[in-house]
Amino acid sequence: MIDSLFQCRRSRSRAIIMLVAATLLPVAGAMAQAFPSKVVRLVVPFAAGGSNDVVARGMAQPLSKALGQSVVVENRPGANTIIGTEAVARAPADGHTVLIAGFTFMSNAVLRSKLPYDPHKDFIAVTGLGSQPFVFSVHPSLPAKSIKELVAIARARPGELVYAMNGYGTGQHLSGELLKTRAKIDMKHVAFSGGGPSTMAVLGGHAIILISTAPPIVQHVATGKLRALAVTSRARSDLLKDVPTMIESGYPDFDITGGMGVYAPAATPKEAVERLSAEISRVMQLPEVRTGLERDGFLVAPTGPAEYQAFVRARMKLIAKIAADAKLKVE
Repeated sequence: MIDSLFQCRRSRSRAIIMLVAATLLPVAGAMAQAFPSKVVRLVVPFAAGGSNDVVARGMAQPLSKALGQSVVVENRPGANTIIGTEAVARAPADGHTVLIAGFTFMSNAVLRSKLPYDPHKDFIAVTGLGSQPFVFSVHPSLPAKSIKELVAIARARPGELVYAMNGYGTGQHLSGELLKTRAKIDMKHVAFSGGGPSTMAVLGGHAIILISTAPPIVQHVATGKLRALAVTSRARSDLLKDVPTMIESGYPDFDITGGMGVYAPAATPKEAVERLSAEISRVMQLPEVRTGLERDGFLVAPTGPAEYQAFVRARMKLIAKIAADAKLKVE
């Protein structure tokens, strides 16, 4: 009787163990599955053709080869990058959906009090990609041939000069506000939907000053339709080698660039983040990728997660200071 009872209990225990093992097997298999196991999406929160899009498409094919999975670029523009950024924040945290973002990701975190995601808690930095300077240029009808001369004109005509840029809180916008506070001048701004429209506005005489990245204006500077006065990076741009920096123009530490990087949902496994970071950094250094991007004025400088996160924190502090000094309204 006792033996029979013991045998019965042992059979029941064995059955329970087998049931639990069967339940956990798919989970264990999934955890053991190497990353990536499906298509990797590079979400760009801008329309096709912009700097973020160019960088993403430049690295997509070689990254696909490196990872052994298809890598696709998905443009999700709108609401000053908030739509695409939220889509990544809500995506499965498995490394297969990442965000390619730059200055606006950081400025939104500082300037906007109501976001549908938490930029500090919902994302983890994967890798820094590099940066792109902004450029101050003017319509040739304005007789300024340097930042010093532009400031002199602005002081003589307070509130009259208008600079065009591509959206509230962008690097272009904050570059203009920084010049205003540093030089103690009064200029107005008008925001457009992108670098192309803002460039066309100045070419058409609807604004007199343009703050943009270098690629949209290089041909217009060469033909005399625009006059480039200064770039916002510490070093001169290879696309505009004769144009001085803002530091050379008399404004120490005037260093604002469109630092770009890759972010993933915060709960993404460490192994996936490390693999993505390593492969993206390697791909960005490939001659065919690096040369193509630098031809478009992008300074390739890949960094690891910790270093890029430190850069993001420092840049957010700079944005907060510029916003406070310029008394920008937090939305």
